[in-house]
Amino acid sequence: MSEDSVKQPPSGRRAEMKRRAIVRAARSLFLRDGFGVGMDTIAAEAGVSKVTVYNHFGSKEALFTEVITDALDEPLAGESAAALEGLTKAEDLRSALVDAARTWVRAVRTNDEVAALRNLVAAEVHRFPELGEAWRHRGAESHHPAVAGALQGLAEQGRLEISDLQVAIIQFYGLLVFPHMVFSTYGTHIDEDLTDRLISDGVSMFLEHYSPPGT
Repeated sequence: MSEDSVKQPPSGRRAEMKRRAIVRAARSLFLRDGFGVGMDTIAAEAGVSKVTVYNHFGSKEALFTEVITDALDEPLAGESAAALEGLTKAEDLRSALVDAARTWVRAVRTNDEVAALRNLVAAEVHRFPELGEAWRHRGAESHHPAVAGALQGLAEQGRLEISDLQVAIIQFYGLLVFPHMVFSTYGTHIDEDLTDRLISDGVSMFLEHYSPPGT
């Protein structure tokens, strides 16, 4: 099949508004009914036809992937993004990283819908492994550009030495937010005191590995 013969999703301002309405409706219904919810129901909730839903996403699996990916980006919006963007201007990098991590972790811990969607993925991923494939092909840098941009900027300033940005991003996640994602999947809550220790020690470990010698 030629590239020109592949059907492209609708574009333009009106199409984007419909796309966002579909994602919002699907998110609400997936949370309520799981992946088994019908495309007819999603279309009705979004106020569009089922044909429109398929024109935008092609399949329910693709729509589910969009919903989950969109939701997982939420903790890095707003205050979290601003805190990460400010790292390159900070005089005390460790303190700034701790503050940014606290903002980010708080967003992860307090967004109940995102936690519920993560649990839904764990329950449904065996039914369509292409969900995991979609995330793998996006890559850590493109999935959360706020983190990639902050670490890349610090590396360009010479304040961090990063030879593999993808590994650094995953390690940053692993030290700071993954514990909360993993524990919440099992219904376990990490208390505030342990959260603060994980953040403080996690930032120290990250800087110990990536800071230039002698700093």
